[in-house]
Amino acid sequence: MGMMGLALAWETRIPPVAQRERRVEPFGKQAAASDSVAETIRAEDLALATACQSGDLHAYERLYTLHGARMKNLARNILGSSMDAEDAVQETFLKVQRSVGSFRGQSSFVTWTFRILVNTCYDARRSRLRKKEVAVEEEREDATPRPEPRAASAHPTLRMALERALAKLTRHQRDVFLLYEVEGFRHGEISEMLEISEAASKNTLFQAKKNLRQMLEPPRHSDASGAR
Repeated sequence: MGMMGLALAWETRIPPVAQRERRVEPFGKQAAASDSVAETIRAEDLALATACQSGDLHAYERLYTLHGARMKNLARNILGSSMDAEDAVQETFLKVQRSVGSFRGQSSFVTWTFRILVNTCYDARRSRLRKKEVAVEEEREDATPRPEPRAASAHPTLRMALERALAKLTRHQRDVFLLYEVEGFRHGEISEMLEISEAASKNTLFQAKKNLRQMLEPPRHSDASGAR
């Protein structure tokens, strides 16, 4: 399955929000500024959740404006299709509207929303797999010979090589890699989305990177001439 939405080399991590210009400040001032920014983000997140729970449609529009593109990108990377990604994001917003009353603030509202998106993508992926299994069974029952599919031509770019390598990872390795390295989520957020421990998220990311390196690094050839 191709990761059609992936646009950057895997070493690159996209921060969840644009980095603000920073000046070098004493440690105490830096910590205070960081706490202030975090408190502002939490307050905005809570205000957005409260507005959505009250049925304010403008709040859902703001949620989409702030995170819609990022949600589509994640869904496209998981599902490998822009059309399926659009459907998954639309379904996610419907689920958020139906179940927003159950949000209790144990995680951030945005993290809660992305967890619904990830689960929606999993459901879509399972549904697509079942359809493929049915199609295979129907082909077996059909005695009419079918033409063999032509092999896809190799693409020399790193992006295509990365997409093929990602497709060979386990589902959990691929999803943790995409959430952390591409979408910029922290391990604490990923653990909430995928319902795993932070340690499991870190270990899975380590294994994913290790496997990707092994697949992407060129093979090392020994000197056949036995040079000393």
